[in-house]
Amino acid sequence: MQDSEVIIERRGTAGIIRLNRPRALNSLTLAMIRTITEALDGFARDAEVATVVATGEGERGFCAGGDIRALHESARAGDGLAGTFWREEFRLNHMIAVYPKPYVALMDGITMGGGVGLSSHGRHRIVTERTRLAMPETGIGYVPDVGATWLLPKAPGEAGTWLGLTGLDIAAADAIYAHLADLQIASSRLAEVIETLSGLPRGSSSGDVDGVLQVYAEPPGESRLRHNSTMIDRAFRFDSVEEILAALAGEDGEFAAETRRVLLTRSPTSLKLALQLLRAGRRSGSLAECLGRELGACLQMLDNPDFFEGIRAAVIDKDRNPKWSPASVEAVKAQTVENFLKPAEPPLLL
Repeated sequence: MQDSEVIIERRGTAGIIRLNRPRALNSLTLAMIRTITEALDGFARDAEVATVVATGEGERGFCAGGDIRALHESARAGDGLAGTFWREEFRLNHMIAVYPKPYVALMDGITMGGGVGLSSHGRHRIVTERTRLAMPETGIGYVPDVGATWLLPKAPGEAGTWLGLTGLDIAAADAIYAHLADLQIASSRLAEVIETLSGLPRGSSSGDVDGVLQVYAEPPGESRLRHNSTMIDRAFRFDSVEEILAALAGEDGEFAAETRRVLLTRSPTSLKLALQLLRAGRRSGSLAECLGRELGACLQMLDNPDFFEGIRAAVIDKDRNPKWSPASVEAVKAQTVENFLKPAEPPLLL
């Protein structure tokens, strides 16, 4: 099964899920989502499995997210595959969040979008010196999904708002600071970690798994987000993108200037919708509520010209020069944003 897109194996008492599309940075397809879901269900029912480990093949990344080229093609064809993908992916994210056994995600290398959904909802989130984590959706005319509007508002201050709007990637120390990861372990020791976990006795608890992981943990170093937290909190506390941009313009320093430059390259519609979803997530009482709201917005994205333009510029023509419509946040009408907030039918989780 070494040529499968997902390799499922049992090693001792560990159930192991290995994403196996290294040339595509282990980006997710619908078939992969279904394989992972089936494997998790099986491991949950198997009394011999003490813990589950999710990892990515290759040295470049854990998972770069969903296969956006396939989503783009589905949206163009109107065949419903994109909607099915999101619906099943979001259910998997919720499954991971409530999983009854210790779930360990090894976020080595690129971990973006759907990769964050497969890892940051888990009970044990491991980053390495190679981790680059991001929710880059506003750069492709989309919005943070996979439960990010539940996770990001729980970051300290406005760090989650910064992450969700800019889409910029962060390193291990930042991921831990933002509560998207727990521990840093050297990439060279991950195989040893898996081997040790596979030797845990059946029925082991999350405390037992933590005990193993702490043995391998190392200091993550300085967090850029923590270092700039005062400015981030000051500029991103507003509930409108226009006010955030104005606040950044009044800030000193290269970090604020870089942040503003990046925001001005993102889809204006995506920025406004993402901010509204993040603020709604802050008020929400459950991950399920946020996932349901995100699904409704995602389904409306299938009629959003920025979604097609963003993917065209990023992965099809690769000119990195999207032409957003409208081209400025001031031109995005409130009703346009409201139209994305229609509930998904049927509901995601009954």
